[in-house]
Amino acid sequence: MSVFFSVFARLVEHLADLLQPLFHASAAAAAIVLFTALVRLLVHPLSRAAARGQKARAALQPRIAELRRKHRKEPERLQQAVLALHAEEKVSPLSGCLPSLLQMPAFFLLYHLFSSTTIGGDPNGLLGHRLLAAPLGGRWADALAHDGVFGASGLVYVGLFAVVAVVAGFNYVRTRRTMAEGAATALTGGEQLPGLGAVGKVMPFMSFATLVTVAVVPLAAALYVVTSTAWSAVERAVLYR
Repeated sequence: MSVFFSVFARLVEHLADLLQPLFHASAAAAAIVLFTALVRLLVHPLSRAAARGQKARAALQPRIAELRRKHRKEPERLQQAVLALHAEEKVSPLSGCLPSLLQMPAFFLLYHLFSSTTIGGDPNGLLGHRLLAAPLGGRWADALAHDGVFGASGLVYVGLFAVVAVVAGFNYVRTRRTMAEGAATALTGGEQLPGLGAVGKVMPFMSFATLVTVAVVPLAAALYVVTSTAWSAVERAVLYR
């Protein structure tokens, strides 16, 4: 495993060297953004499949509501009927999870690289790289301790938080609209699916959890999260329009 991390670290450094004429001291940060974009391009076919799956699941809601009326006193038969319906229509309830799951190794790889002082027994040279004034291996707490919220390092995080807040606000509006449409579809004879109201209240705020992640992980991993989150917002706006 250490050999793998060493190879990846060298790849990031070589990519940073290629980008150095354009981004100078922030070349490694640009390399991480580019790496994130490449990961998202690789999983984009799965994201498209997930979008088709979500639309197919939405189209099944009236039939599922009918099954609920038919088997309202038989939970086990209802579950079997819903699973059979998904199988019949070749719709996987879990297809939307695959793009996120496949991105997790890339995130943890960056987290490990920029949390380790050594790689393969040698000093971790990546920790010397920066995004403007903020070290890629540092965290928001380090920036606050060093020069405060509006210091040179702190302002880098302020910028990242601003990007995340804008993206989260965009996702909030879209999720509220999607949940409202789903609730309207699920309503049959004045009955709402159990738990749907509670989920509808919580789901729109989930995007803001990214702010916590950015605040506590190394800056390199935070860059991955911010870039991937922004990509997701644009991708979903296109695929789910």
